[in-house]
Amino acid sequence: MKLGLFAQPAHPPERSPFDCQEWDLQVLRWLDELGYEEAWLGEHHTLPWEPNPAPDILVAQALRETSRIRLGTGGVCLPYHNPAVVANRIAWLDHLAKGRFNFGIAAGSVPSDWALLGLDGEKVRDMTRESLEIILKIWGAEEPFDYQGKYWNCRYDEPEMPLKGAHIKPYQKPYPPIGISGLTARSETLKMAGRQGFIPMSLNISVDFVKTHWDAYAEGAALAGRTPKREDWRVCREVVVAETDEAAYKLATEGNLGRFARDYVLNVASRFGLLQWYKHHPDVPDSDMTVDYMAKHCWIVGSPNTVREKLEEFQEQSGGFGTLLVFGCDYADKASGWHESLRALAEEVAPKVKGGGALEVA
Repeated sequence: MKLGLFAQPAHPPERSPFDCQEWDLQVLRWLDELGYEEAWLGEHHTLPWEPNPAPDILVAQALRETSRIRLGTGGVCLPYHNPAVVANRIAWLDHLAKGRFNFGIAAGSVPSDWALLGLDGEKVRDMTRESLEIILKIWGAEEPFDYQGKYWNCRYDEPEMPLKGAHIKPYQKPYPPIGISGLTARSETLKMAGRQGFIPMSLNISVDFVKTHWDAYAEGAALAGRTPKREDWRVCREVVVAETDEAAYKLATEGNLGRFARDYVLNVASRFGLLQWYKHHPDVPDSDMTVDYMAKHCWIVGSPNTVREKLEEFQEQSGGFGTLLVFGCDYADKASGWHESLRALAEEVAPKVKGGGALEVA
């Protein structure tokens, strides 16, 4: 089982932008040293607990402070940007990375972001499809074209020098690996990922929801005549490892992961009727949804042996996946504990986990 990180990124609202970025860079340096395969960094604009509106800037900084790990957006919210600008910025970033880059995309699922940007939330998935079509068309353009879409128009000319059309092509050919994240049951974006052959990423919700993500991805792949491989599937989970189960539970619940769940995740989920995303059984009453519940039923917390057993169970329940993406939370106030958790997962747990997507195809 391979390891990576998915970071929204999650930071306490009182943390300054500078300190947020410094913490994220420190974690990425640790991951690089510990042999993690990849890290995906999210984009949000109106969420105090998820404050980074520019993951490409964080990636660009981290590229100069790491040497091996693949870094990616996780993802660029395509409806929020002109697709031609995204195509050029990402192609440029791919050159800076010399191919050590993954292009994660998303539709954007935050109503307050839609309001800020004047977007119709009912249209963001359709906008995502059109934006991606334009981006890929620009990257592959050999001849002039005039794209007239529902949301954007894009004309690629080849005028005489010194002017030129879309001249920045990605470093990786034909373009960087593209990853698409899914959250809702039978995610339509993951179905699109299956049709296109892109990397599927499931965010940190209950295993019952996660299983529908693979179903959606496989359905999309079948429509395109593709054979999906579970080893390509990334699944995000909150994971905390310590010497004992008790120490891990304390680090998870009393640190910022516990605060993030109590003050933000459960609060938002309750407000918008989404608590079922995290329940291990639909009959669980909403009143039982606490940090203690999340630690016991949603997160993977414990000693190295306990975490290994839980990961093997999760692999079996989900049907198998290739890469575990650790949910990245701001542990700047307990940095040594978080570093030790990342180290133990990489050195004492992951090499011993049996099963997984790498052993099961389709």
